[in-house]
Amino acid sequence: MTTAAGQYAPIMRKVTADEAAFRDRLEPHRRELLAHCYRMLGSVQDAEDAVQETLVNAWRGMQRFEGRSSLRSWLYTIATNVCLRMLERRSPRVLPIDYGPPADPLSPLGPPLAESTWLEPYPDMELGLEGGLAGPEARYLQREAIELAFIAALQHLPARQRAVLILRDVLGFSGSEVAATLDTTPTSVYSLLQRAHATLDARLPERSQATALRSLGDERLRAIVSRYVEAWAAGDVAAIVAMLADDATIAMPPTASWLRGRDAIGAGLLAGAFAGGQRWRLLPTSANAQVAMGAYALDPSGAFRPYGVTVLSLRDELVAAITTFGDPSAPERFGLPAQA
Repeated sequence: MTTAAGQYAPIMRKVTADEAAFRDRLEPHRRELLAHCYRMLGSVQDAEDAVQETLVNAWRGMQRFEGRSSLRSWLYTIATNVCLRMLERRSPRVLPIDYGPPADPLSPLGPPLAESTWLEPYPDMELGLEGGLAGPEARYLQREAIELAFIAALQHLPARQRAVLILRDVLGFSGSEVAATLDTTPTSVYSLLQRAHATLDARLPERSQATALRSLGDERLRAIVSRYVEAWAAGDVAAIVAMLADDATIAMPPTASWLRGRDAIGAGLLAGAFAGGQRWRLLPTSANAQVAMGAYALDPSGAFRPYGVTVLSLRDELVAAITTFGDPSAPERFGLPAQA
């Protein structure tokens, strides 16, 4: 006598095999989808949630995928619309420089604001970003399109403008492909793209970090990183200030505090980060395709514990911006140790 379980076993084996095969087809796209969702949302954690929802929706809709478009463009359609729905439910993420005026360098840091207010750093070394264009019609290199200034500028675009610009200029999709993704017309795509260009061009620096790092070369870049790390380890504020551009900024999310100018930053470091003889260690890494360090602060036990991740923006051989994300869990996401 055949049991119910025995009767349906071949069907269940087929479903399981189909699911495994489909997941194998989806897996190579996970990393690039994560970068896409991060550009849309400004948060790695939110992007991970969006990618998970995208892959679940893709599996559930597998029978509706008829191969009229590529699997890649179909997945981007799902992911983009997942992100658009998420953006309807929350405010854009920003950096402190876009949140309010600079602080008094001699005043204590303000209280941390809600975590969901701020952009998060992107661990590109772990996720393996490509350096070239994603498609023949792309306007931005993949590494340029993950830089902190680029991600911050994207967050100032309305959600659909953001989606159009990323799909067209970063991923290189055609106007008709973007229109199909957003269920609109190529004419509407062109209009949204023109408005997005105007906003983005006004907010982006003249040179990308990709260009700045290439112009420095590996040897000079290593020397800059070494000097910066050593200055922090020595508590040498004068040496740190000497590495700054005149109009350099420092921002410290999750507080809204930020400072502009060498003198203000020097005073702020003496009154804050190095007050009371506080000591630091920095471990080099890479975030948002930029120079970055895991920051570790000496605690009363004598151990250097994780404080967060610092991302530097360089201009020639000077530091133009320091963004320190104060999140003790962040270094682990960059593959850095639990203590330095």
